[in-house]
Amino acid sequence: MYWTLRTALGSYLYILAVIIPHLIISFFCRSGDLQHLNARAWARFSLWCAGCPVVIRGEENIPRGPAVYMANHVSHFDVFAILGHLKVQFRWTVKKELFRIPLLGLAMKRAGYILIDRSNHEKAMESMRIAAEKIRSGTSVFVFPEGTRSLDGTLQYPFKKGGFHLAIDAGVPIVPITVSGTREILPKHGMRVRPGVITLTIGKPVPTRGREVADCMEEVYKSIKLGYTA
Repeated sequence: MYWTLRTALGSYLYILAVIIPHLIISFFCRSGDLQHLNARAWARFSLWCAGCPVVIRGEENIPRGPAVYMANHVSHFDVFAILGHLKVQFRWTVKKELFRIPLLGLAMKRAGYILIDRSNHEKAMESMRIAAEKIRSGTSVFVFPEGTRSLDGTLQYPFKKGGFHLAIDAGVPIVPITVSGTREILPKHGMRVRPGVITLTIGKPVPTRGREVADCMEEVYKSIKLGYTA
């Protein structure tokens, strides 16, 4: 219970402390880059509060230009680990329900994160158009291709197609990432935080030019699976 309270209090107190500066910055930095760095600091602080160090493997696989990053998803701590330790300017694709969280939703909106309304196909396509504009401006996009957290820790396959269409249309590679250790810290529907080590294994970029969605999806799936044994 100690680590759960420490994580929750630390995370939300940090948000309360920086939300006003965050909003002020957003009026002067419309790119969202500074806001993203601010969010990275929040994620690292939250991980520290939870007693969760992060180990990164394969950083040499990060491409120089924009890309669509994809990872497996089993825990809220996936978000903390990726946001805090993936040293890339990227924008999340976020389901609309998260934008309703007080303070946090507003902060994500001002940082330029991309709202996804899965219940409305037209709005979802508009979100993909916005994401493509982000990529063309040089900013990467992050997608959880499973669409939601896995309950038992196994990859939910086949993946959602939206992120793959986005990468192919934008002509950028997909960078697969395997997140390990987060389910033991806080599984889906879990209420208790347990300290532990998180590992991010960054796979080799998957090229998308001239390829079909199914081919790219299969290669990303195999890369994420391989990351568990790296």
